[in-house]
Amino acid sequence: MGGAAEFISSLAGWRRYLLACAAGGLSMLAFAPLHAWPVMFLTVLVLVWLLDGIFIDDESMFTLRRRVMGAFWTGWWFGFGYFLCGLYWIGFAFLVEAEIFAVLLPFAVTLMPAGLAIFFGLACAAAGAAWRPGLARILGLAVTFTAAEWLRGKVFTGFPWNTLGYALTGPESLMQTASIFGVYTLTLFAVLLFAMPALEWSAAGMAEPRTALRRTAPLVMFALLGAGALWGYQRLERAETRYVDGVRFRIVQPNIPQKEKWVPENRAAIFQRYLKVSRDKTLLGEIGGVTHLVWPESAVPFLLADTPEALDAIANLLPEGATFITGAARGVRDKSAAGGLRVYNSLYVMSDEAKTLSVYDKTHLVPFGEYLPFQDTLEAIGLSQLTRIKGGFARGEGSRAMSAPGVPDFIALICYEIIFPDHIREPGASPGWLLNVTNDAWFGDSAGPHQHFHQARVRAVEQGLPVVRAANTGISAVIDPYGRIVARIPRNTARALDSPLPAALPYTVFTRWGRVILAAVMVLCLLSWLALVRMSPGKR
Repeated sequence: MGGAAEFISSLAGWRRYLLACAAGGLSMLAFAPLHAWPVMFLTVLVLVWLLDGIFIDDESMFTLRRRVMGAFWTGWWFGFGYFLCGLYWIGFAFLVEAEIFAVLLPFAVTLMPAGLAIFFGLACAAAGAAWRPGLARILGLAVTFTAAEWLRGKVFTGFPWNTLGYALTGPESLMQTASIFGVYTLTLFAVLLFAMPALEWSAAGMAEPRTALRRTAPLVMFALLGAGALWGYQRLERAETRYVDGVRFRIVQPNIPQKEKWVPENRAAIFQRYLKVSRDKTLLGEIGGVTHLVWPESAVPFLLADTPEALDAIANLLPEGATFITGAARGVRDKSAAGGLRVYNSLYVMSDEAKTLSVYDKTHLVPFGEYLPFQDTLEAIGLSQLTRIKGGFARGEGSRAMSAPGVPDFIALICYEIIFPDHIREPGASPGWLLNVTNDAWFGDSAGPHQHFHQARVRAVEQGLPVVRAANTGISAVIDPYGRIVARIPRNTARALDSPLPAALPYTVFTRWGRVILAAVMVLCLLSWLALVRMSPGKR
C-alpha cells in the first residue's frame, strides 16, 4: 500500500483529475440501492493521497494560492464524479417528453454535478490551506467537508441529496445513530473513519510518525463504529413498534407512467384507475374499514378542487367518517400570474364528503422541474421547466404542520422536501407522523427513487416519527420511527396497501440537541487540529 500511496500522490495534471473523478464516481456504490459503504475506505483514501501529492514537494507549487487551487480542482473532480454517478437519474426526466427536452439532457446531467462539485472543491481547498502531515490533515478534511455539505443543503434553496453521512446509514443498526447525531454530524464521522487508513499508508512526508496517536486514532474510530452498530442493534432488539389506536391507512400507488399522465385524453382513465385501486379487494378488507385514504403527489392531471364530478366520485368512494388526503395541483385566479392562474403543488385534506378541510402548498420547489430561475426571461426565449406549467409552480407560504380528523397532527412533505433534515419540525409543533407524497415516475427504473426512499427512512430515525409515503410508481410504504419498513409496495406495481399508523417516539436526541452536537463535534475537531499543528508545524 505504501507503493500505491507514492504512485497516486505523484500523479499530476489530467491523470490526477481523472483518478479523482473515478474515485468520486465509485463512491456512489456506498449509497442506495447497493449500500456498499466499505468502498469509501478506498475512495476517500485515494482523495487524501491525491491531496498529499500537492503538498509533499514545496518546489512543485510556487505559492500557497497555487497549492490551494490544486486542492480545489482535485476536490472538484472528485465531486464531479460523485454527483455525475449519483445524479445520472435526473436525465430520465428529460426523456419523458424526449421530443422537447432530450436536447437538454447532456447539459442537465453534467451542469448540475459540475455546480454541486464546487462544494467539494471548496472543502478540499479550505483543508489544503492548512494541510499538515498525519492526523491533522484528516481532521481538517472532515471539518471542511462537513461544512461544505451543510452549505450544500442551504445555498440556492439547497440540495442535500446523498450527503456523505448517508454512507453510514445503510445497515439498520448503524442507521439508528442518526437519532443522536443526524446526517451532517455523521458526515464528519464518515470522513474521519474512511480517511483513517491514510495514517497507516501515506506517501513519504505525509505519514504520521510511529507514535501512540498513529496506533490509537484508527482504533478509536473503528471502536466508535462498532459501538454505534452494537447500540443500534440493541436499540432495535428492544424496540417494539406500537400503533395508534383506530387508524387504518389505505395508501394508493396507481403506477401511471409519467409520459401518459398529462395527455388530455387520459384524464378520465387515470382518475378511474385511482378509484379502482382505492377499492382494492385483495387487501385485508374492503375500503369500508379504512379511516384515511392517501393518494400521491399531483395525483390527478387536473385541478381536483375545481372538478365537481371528481369530488362527487371521491365522496361516493369514501366510507362514512373517513378522511381523504391527496397531492393535487391547486389553481388560484390571479391577473398578475401567467395565464391569469397561479398554480401550486399542494396537499389537500378532505372530509368524507370531499370537502376541503385544509391545504398545504409546497414551499421547497424543484429548480428546472417546477420552476425556472429568472422564469420570465427564460420563458421569453422559449425555455420551460419540465412540468411545462406557464409561469411555473408558485411557492407556498403556509405551515407544513397539518391536522386531519382521527389522526395525530402531522408534517406535510411533498416530494424532495423530506431530504432536508433541518426543515422538518416547526417551532412549537408536536407532530405524530410525517406524510411524504411524491411522484418518482419521472426517474424510471434508476437509483433515484431508491435513494429518495432511503433518505425518508433516515428522516424517520432522526425525528423519531413514522413516515407514511405515497408514491405514484413507488416506493410507497409505511416506515416506523426506527426506520423499519412496516409495509411497502414494490416499484412499478399498481396496488394499494393497508396499514395502521406506528406511534411516534419521544423527542430524539437529534431533534433536541442536533445542532448543538454538530457544533460541539466541529469545535472539538478544530481544537484537536490546532493542538496537532502546534505540536508538529510541518509544511505549508
